[in-house]
Amino acid sequence: MIKAVVFDFDGLIIDTEFALYEAFRKMLKLHASEFPIADYASYIGTDSKALYDFILEKTNGTMTLEEVIETSSLLHKDNLKNPVARDGVEDYLKEAKSLGLKIGLASSSDRKWVTFFLKELNLLEYFDIIQTKDDVEKVKPDPALYQNVIHYFKIDPSEAIAFEDSANGSMAAIAAGLNCVIVPNKITENLLFENIHLKLTSMKDKEFSDVVKVIESLYVS
Repeated sequence: MIKAVVFDFDGLIIDTEFALYEAFRKMLKLHASEFPIADYASYIGTDSKALYDFILEKTNGTMTLEEVIETSSLLHKDNLKNPVARDGVEDYLKEAKSLGLKIGLASSSDRKWVTFFLKELNLLEYFDIIQTKDDVEKVKPDPALYQNVIHYFKIDPSEAIAFEDSANGSMAAIAAGLNCVIVPNKITENLLFENIHLKLTSMKDKEFSDVVKVIESLYVS
């Protein structure tokens, strides 16, 4: 029986990932054909070091790491000045709460970033626990973030559903023993997702209660 749900943040609750992709493109003055989404997508859902190394390579030595971080951050924030949650997110949170399920969040971003946008979207109150990069030594695809949430809830990981949008996120959730539902975004929709339990194009595709039924049916012999 499902007792809890755990949500990723970036790209799942709000599409910060496409906004960052657009920021990098603008900073580097590249067209989409010159900076394919597929090249960028594999860096999603984990520590930002590899991503910044990739972007630095794209600058051909014309920018320092500090300049890349500062410029892209300003452009990213400008792209997100009117944040909007992805379709169906609040409906899922409301229904999970109404069903008495525990609700957690596991994000590879820092706490300040996550809580700022959750407050802007009026979603912060839904979460019983939030785990971010500030709480672990290793972020996704390492399972530590999910393990922390499950430990806090004092449940078996098989009693929880993780909602993710990235391959790194799904690997973390599955390694921690959770059921994983993928809701990809424009950046991650063409990634290969292995060993997941369900994939939706949007949370509008299926009622939350129906998702729970699908996952619970996997355990019926």
